[in-house]
Amino acid sequence: MNEPLLRKTLLAIALTGLVAGFLGEAQTFVGIPSDTIRILATVPVALSLARSIALELLAGRVGVDAIALISMSAAIVLDQTLAGLVVAIMYVGGTVIEDFARGRAERDLRALTDRSPRIAHRLSAMGLQRIPVDDVRIEDRLLVRAGELVPVDGVLLERSARIDESAVTGEPLAKHRQAGEPLRSGTVNAGEPFHMRATAIARASTYAGIVRMVEAAQTAKAPYVRMADRFAIVMLPLTLAVAAIAWLLSGDPIRALSVLVVATPCPLILAAPIAFVAGISQAARRGVVVKGSAALEALAKARTAIFDKTGTLTHGGAELIEAMAAPGRDGDELFRLLASLEQASHHVLAEAIVATARRRGLVLGHPTDVREFRGSGLRGRVCGQEVCAGSRSLVLSDRDVPSWAEGMLARYRQQPVLTVFVEVDGRLAGIFVFGDGLRGDAVETVFGLRKAGVDRLLMLTGDDADTAERIGTTLGLDKVVADASPADKVAIVHRENDRSPTIMVGDGINDAPALATATVGIAMGARGATASSTAADVIVLADRLRPVADAVEIARRTRVIASQSVVVGLILSGAAMAAAAAGFITPVAGALLQEAIDVAVIANALRALGPGQPPRWRSDVPGPEREGAAGRQRRSDQAVGGFAQSPRPPGRKTAARR
Repeated sequence: MNEPLLRKTLLAIALTGLVAGFLGEAQTFVGIPSDTIRILATVPVALSLARSIALELLAGRVGVDAIALISMSAAIVLDQTLAGLVVAIMYVGGTVIEDFARGRAERDLRALTDRSPRIAHRLSAMGLQRIPVDDVRIEDRLLVRAGELVPVDGVLLERSARIDESAVTGEPLAKHRQAGEPLRSGTVNAGEPFHMRATAIARASTYAGIVRMVEAAQTAKAPYVRMADRFAIVMLPLTLAVAAIAWLLSGDPIRALSVLVVATPCPLILAAPIAFVAGISQAARRGVVVKGSAALEALAKARTAIFDKTGTLTHGGAELIEAMAAPGRDGDELFRLLASLEQASHHVLAEAIVATARRRGLVLGHPTDVREFRGSGLRGRVCGQEVCAGSRSLVLSDRDVPSWAEGMLARYRQQPVLTVFVEVDGRLAGIFVFGDGLRGDAVETVFGLRKAGVDRLLMLTGDDADTAERIGTTLGLDKVVADASPADKVAIVHRENDRSPTIMVGDGINDAPALATATVGIAMGARGATASSTAADVIVLADRLRPVADAVEIARRTRVIASQSVVVGLILSGAAMAAAAAGFITPVAGALLQEAIDVAVIANALRALGPGQPPRWRSDVPGPEREGAAGRQRRSDQAVGGFAQSPRPPGRKTAARR
């Protein structure tokens, strides 16, 4: 049954009855009493409400909507048919307004679902075929035309492509992807047509996973809704008691009817769910999928945040953190030669070097006469020059390090980094240092969480203590736990949960148990860690950390708005009940007044759809406090030779290339 359509039909019947009743009093409908017309228009609403209440009772719940049914029934018995019809109109009108408001709140989530890829263009021996996206198989070669959705997850086969990822990650600017880079379903080709190779079928692709999470978010029930069920146990007898007292003291049953009318329906039922669905919608716009209203409210209450390190606070891969070229050498040209040579290697570091060069727009040459020394590096020719890249022992052998390189090597002597020496035509031309660099928005995120009220910040990692302490000191975390196994992480999260509501942020399969244990698990889902995304309550779709702080800010604002709506609505309803008991409000006026209260609380709840004020931690943090965090991050992102340089506190060990 289409419930929204049924409610609209009932509203139309009630409004028609209202008009016909007035016409009947004007003797337009000869022989049909106005009271009869109003009763006939009220009964369908009452029967529909009685059916709904019966279903609630069968499910073990008592709703305050029972007050509306009692009000309509009492109005008919007391021959106050106009009041009964107005109650019916106001009640069913409120549900129609709620349907409209909820529909607006869920618009962004529905838009996400409605734009799911449906077709693909597959290249085969028969030519180009237009097929349903469900028919795509792994390893299929696909054509994505300009403006089309990427149908399934895959890798780019062209030299480059321009991809709009805003629907998936919330990132407003189109991204340039290079050959071999992954593509995610649901993103849009914002440039020229390109070919891709499918790496997943449709139901296992990124966008299908997002749709499943959105569906879960739409159907989950908020704690506030459960509170409404419990609230009915108090509200229903209280309302009946006030109505009975008003009748006994005044001897007028109409006063009791007025009390019942102004108590119908409860703003708690209307406002809180709308506010939380609106908050989920706002989070979706920021590239954060929240699995239901319960998760959003729990996020608002969090006071502790625990982070995994690798892939969460850091990039989780080999990032170029410092480069130094020999005097007279151009750093970009040297890195181009290095990346060109590394194309011949399958080493994970080689892949990172080539990817970095392509992101920088460097045109790579074709390496020839390449010889790979497993565990040490490569030798070969690039653009007519002899290039050797790898460990110190391979490149320098027994030669001393030039004076220009001594300071740089000394800085990293006790750090867990990968150092690549590059020799061109027999002379050391430069040194490149790679490591697991801190995310560019990590400091801002930590600072934002503290400003949002998360007062305890920890890091759990399986890495060694020196590396963990270096990151923890840079970010100003309250506690760092290193060498932690998945079981250790679960135990620590349990302890923190006992202290206060806790957020756990992670990205790997080994984080899944801890994410499931925390009050709120947040998965960095951009890299497709299925286990962690399944275990988490919140998924950050962008490969950025800052949406974690955004999500907390949205959750807190949503909870405040929901609480405001509930408290104000109940205060106004209580005042109206007192006025009705004292005889100042008639049943018809009471129905109109209660509807005005309902509309007001719904309108306030819809404020959660908006972005609100800019987070304090981004715009109005004064002077030294904000500058301190930003300054630390700027120092960690300084450019050396055109590349990023990460913080340099002491560590424990130095790792050579390969």
